[in-house]
Amino acid sequence: MSGMNRQGRPSSIDNTAHGGTHSTFTGNKALELEEPLLFELDNPGACGVDLDEPEPFSSRLGNFERQGRIGLASVSEPEVVRHFVRLSSKNYSIDAGLYPLGSCTMKHNPRLNEKMARLPGIGDVHPLQPQQTVQGALELMSELAHWLKELTGMPGVALSPKAGAHGELCGMMAIRAALIARGEDDQRSRVLVPESAHGTNPATAALLGYKVDSIPATRDGRVDLEAFKAKLGPDVAAIMLTNPNTCGLFERDIVEIADAVHEAGAYFYCDGANFNAIVGRVRPGDLGVDAMHINLHKTFSTPHGGGGPGAGPVVFSEALAPFAPLPYVVSGKDGFRVVETEEAAKADGTQPFGRMTAFHGQMGMFVRALAYMMSHGSDGLRQVAEDAVLNANYVLASLKDDMSAPFEGPCMHEALFDDRFLKGTGVETLDFAKAMIDEGYHPMTMYFPLVVHGALLIEPTETESKQSIDLFISTLKDLARAAKSNDKDRFTGAPYMSPRRRLDETAAARKPVLRWAPPMPAQAAE
Repeated sequence: MSGMNRQGRPSSIDNTAHGGTHSTFTGNKALELEEPLLFELDNPGACGVDLDEPEPFSSRLGNFERQGRIGLASVSEPEVVRHFVRLSSKNYSIDAGLYPLGSCTMKHNPRLNEKMARLPGIGDVHPLQPQQTVQGALELMSELAHWLKELTGMPGVALSPKAGAHGELCGMMAIRAALIARGEDDQRSRVLVPESAHGTNPATAALLGYKVDSIPATRDGRVDLEAFKAKLGPDVAAIMLTNPNTCGLFERDIVEIADAVHEAGAYFYCDGANFNAIVGRVRPGDLGVDAMHINLHKTFSTPHGGGGPGAGPVVFSEALAPFAPLPYVVSGKDGFRVVETEEAAKADGTQPFGRMTAFHGQMGMFVRALAYMMSHGSDGLRQVAEDAVLNANYVLASLKDDMSAPFEGPCMHEALFDDRFLKGTGVETLDFAKAMIDEGYHPMTMYFPLVVHGALLIEPTETESKQSIDLFISTLKDLARAAKSNDKDRFTGAPYMSPRRRLDETAAARKPVLRWAPPMPAQAAE
């Protein structure tokens, strides 16, 4: 290594370790191009467009008027394009390879969905358009709502929540509204949450002022039924349960749990993040669920993550449907309309708990999800669940002799392993995951669920071919055997071949650098 640049990156990379032949002057390795921060490319005066000087005007910003440069980099259009293309080549994506994150359902996003979302009249629809000009969009939303209700066996749905955690909040707010209507909100202060739940479940309950009461799991990874029943009482508002749960297992006592919750006068909130495992095969409404959010990006293939606009609709039982939030779409002899006020809702016979978001929802996500449903049909959606479960069990069965599974028997849509197979090797779960990067894979979900020590959670999804899964399995077998063969260096220094080496994660957490600053002059730095 010939030195470090201003941001601590190598200015010339020694590629002699692990198969390389020599260092390079640029830091580039063939088509793997080294790229500085955009701010380092700043060239005052450079610009992608020419903007005319504005006519003289009087500012109304007062003391808030900007006094200097805004701090954005000045770069030309070719430099901007080149910068982001180079950065994009460093991203791992579902379009590049198998994405084994457990609990996240990183499935392929069909290009048909993208084409539909960009159709004129859909891709350019605006939430403030007059309702008579967006009848097609409202009909599409109504159609999506219909099929969500059909697939879940639930009579009500709210399309407005933006993601899973937002949907959880929506469902629990509807439960609180129902308790208020019954005059029981003050006395029902506890929410039961199994210890295998998604972390947002207890956070949502706490946000609404409920006391979270944890339910332990049995040795087979499921809710301890007797411990659950012992915690029921007149002060319980709801249970928040994930099914299939975060260990990738179906809760066999789900109907008995629902019956006991209802007998105690409480409600059953189901975290629907893992609906992909049962869509088309099991209707949550038939299991006794009162509210459940659905991640459109997990079950119905809309783009996942990235901080962009999402959608997490919530379906409701007959008991909770009247309390669903504003706005919602209804149809009548004059076409489709949006119910946006509490007065209009009361006339419609409902009691919404309020509004969660400025506008109804993310139209592009609705279009993609409906396109996915209609292109698959009922038999295709059933096959989605069957293939997802088949792939996960294929991974589990293929790796159980080389890695260690914490629970006996088959799984649902994701295969869970623990770190017992690494005992005595000096290799940790994190080291194993970092070595996967050198093999060209994004690591699986690590250290989650928390109930399993050193957890490695793998969800291959239904869109992966047997060939791609076989290569993935063979790679993990090779890594597991290397760890057991005392090839410790392969792991503890990994990744060796990525654009960046392993971070000091402790230092990064305690002393994060959140904002770029120009380098100090050499004299001042001394």
